[in-house]
Amino acid sequence: MCGRLLTRCRSITFSRGTKLRLGMLFGAVSCVTVVSDFLVSLGVVIFLLICDHGSGSEAMFADLCYFSVRSVQLTFVFLVFPCLVLGYLGQAAYLMQNPDDYARSFYSSVPGGTFWPVFVIANVAALIASRAMTTATFSCIKQSTALGCFPRLKIIHTSRKFMGQIYIPVLNWFLLAACVVLVCSVPNITEIGNAYGIAELGVMMMTTILVTLVMILIWQINIVIVMAFLIIFMGLELTFFSSVIWFVGDGSWIILVFAGVVFFVMSIWNYGSKLKYETEVKQKMSMDLLRQLGPNLGTIRAPGIGLIYNELARGIPTIFGHFLTTLPAIHSMIIFVCVKYVPVPVVPQSERFFFRRVCPKSYHMFRCIARYGYKDVRKETHQIFEQLLIESLERFIRREAQERSLESDGDRDDDSDFEDESLSGVLVAPNGSVYSLGVPLLAEFNETNKRIPGPSTSGEPKPETPSDPSDSEGPEQSLERELSFIRKARESGVVYLLGRGDIRARKDSWFIKKLVVNYLYAFLRRNSRRGTANLSVPHSHLMQVSMTSMV
Repeated sequence: MCGRLLTRCRSITFSRGTKLRLGMLFGAVSCVTVVSDFLVSLGVVIFLLICDHGSGSEAMFADLCYFSVRSVQLTFVFLVFPCLVLGYLGQAAYLMQNPDDYARSFYSSVPGGTFWPVFVIANVAALIASRAMTTATFSCIKQSTALGCFPRLKIIHTSRKFMGQIYIPVLNWFLLAACVVLVCSVPNITEIGNAYGIAELGVMMMTTILVTLVMILIWQINIVIVMAFLIIFMGLELTFFSSVIWFVGDGSWIILVFAGVVFFVMSIWNYGSKLKYETEVKQKMSMDLLRQLGPNLGTIRAPGIGLIYNELARGIPTIFGHFLTTLPAIHSMIIFVCVKYVPVPVVPQSERFFFRRVCPKSYHMFRCIARYGYKDVRKETHQIFEQLLIESLERFIRREAQERSLESDGDRDDDSDFEDESLSGVLVAPNGSVYSLGVPLLAEFNETNKRIPGPSTSGEPKPETPSDPSDSEGPEQSLERELSFIRKARESGVVYLLGRGDIRARKDSWFIKKLVVNYLYAFLRRNSRRGTANLSVPHSHLMQVSMTSMV
């Protein structure tokens, strides 16, 4: 087109200045045309490379869940990498001789006698690549859920040896529906390749950024080496990305829209979960208030055991105060149960429950952290669960009595038996995970876990705890008295108290916050898997109380 325009312009007579300006104009047009052709060529190269190497590298990524790191490294160095290099060299040699046959360079470069074996291997590689993408999606969603950035989903672990072998039924069906809709709506495979290319380059750039952060924060490499790594790799990736971005209108918009929707859902869930957790931490009951209420907790203590399920690993949840003000009586023994999943296949029954006193002995209140492995199937009935829980509690009380008898009475304070928030050495993340404050990168979050001061100040005397009748008894009499109290409470019955805490935006909040908290986050929370989904408790033993907090 530019050549025809130049031919027509030569037949017209112009002044010298006009000819100079026209020459500059045509030079600029030629430069733009060259740059455009160059970027388009880069896009084609990226498309071909990605389509060819996807089944190799992504299969290696998926195999990290099924094999050890050493076996993957050896396989990649001595098998996968040489095969990829030979395949690329063969296609490059064929394209040098037949540059017009770039659309079918892979199958055209295969000798005639080996076409069908290569065709079968290529289809098997495509199946492996699809499995790799599915496995990678499962792993990413699981890690996002653990970090509190994605709604809870049902996760099935398929192996006792490898924790990474998981299956998410809802996500699997969603991927199936998304693939069918994508294939039926996209007119040709070129647009799918463009979308896949921009996704692959996005992953490469994100990997470079994350490796740079690891080099700075974890490996602590010299900043000059880090900047050289970032400039070289990020510059190369941005060059390729600038070529792929030209194909946004030809299919790449699909992956951008999908990524935007997923990021929107993750942001809303993380924002709402963080607000909910911060509200629970700020509103949890203080130990000073419980001491002022006394052993009766300001109400009637009815015989029985109350299991209060909550997500806080330390402290008294605010829902407990709601129980005290709503119910006419509270059970004579209270156990705060917090269910946590640890990264081991199976947790032995002897190590299932971890107990800690919440208040002095006369209050009969305990903290229980029930630990389950990712292969533990919670199919036990509520009678078996209650029996195991009570047996573990009795072992804890006996061990506590033995430890107390080994220490001198003058060097030990009875109030030191129960947990104190001010001495907490752990930090609980918004998703409920417990971290040690000894980790350097998490120590800065210590200020977010401060204890809310009670009615008394440091200059005022603290209220005296009512005397315990067991203090005047001997160690053995006190132990038998408490064990007998537990057995009588067990005989009276066990009730499961479930507290459901919701959040809503205040009336004076911004419209965006009301929309996100009251509608979007509430919708995700209603349709996500609850933490107590595995409880098999009859309705006669279950009591649920809801509480809404304004944020």
